Amino acid sequence: MDENLKNRVLIILAVLAAIFFIGSVSSCAGARKQKMARDKEMATRLDLEEKMSKFSSEKASLEAKIKSLNQELETEKASQETVKKALLQEQLVNQSLKEELQKVNKLKEALEEDLKDALSKSSKPKR
Repeated sequence: MDENLKNRVLIILAVLAAIFFIGSVSSCAGARKQKMARDKEMATRLDLEEKMSKFSSEKASLEAKIKSLNQELETEKASQETVKKALLQEQLVNQSLKEELQKVNKLKEALEEDLKDALSKSSKPKR
C-alpha cells in the first residue's frame, strides 16, 4: 500500500504540476498579449502626440501669417482710402478747371463778338 500511496501522491503531484504549468503558460501568454496591447497603445499615443505637436506648431505659424496678412490688409485699406481721397480731390479740381475753361471760352467768344462788332463798325464807310 505504501507503494500505491506513493503512486497516488506522484500522480496527484504530476496533475497539480501540469495544472500549475498550464496556468503559468496561459498567464505568460495573457501578460504577453497585454504587453503587446499596451505597446501598441503607447505607439498610437506617441504618433497622435507627434501629430498634435505638429498641428500646434502649424497652427501657430498660420496664426502668425494671418496676423501679418491682416496687418497688410489694414495698410492696403488705409492706402486705398488715401488714394480715393486724392482721386476725389483730383476730380473736383478737374471739374473746377472744366468750369473755368467754359467761362474763359464764353468770355473769349464774347470778346470775339465784341471785336467783330468793333471791326465792323470801324470798317463801315463814314458818310
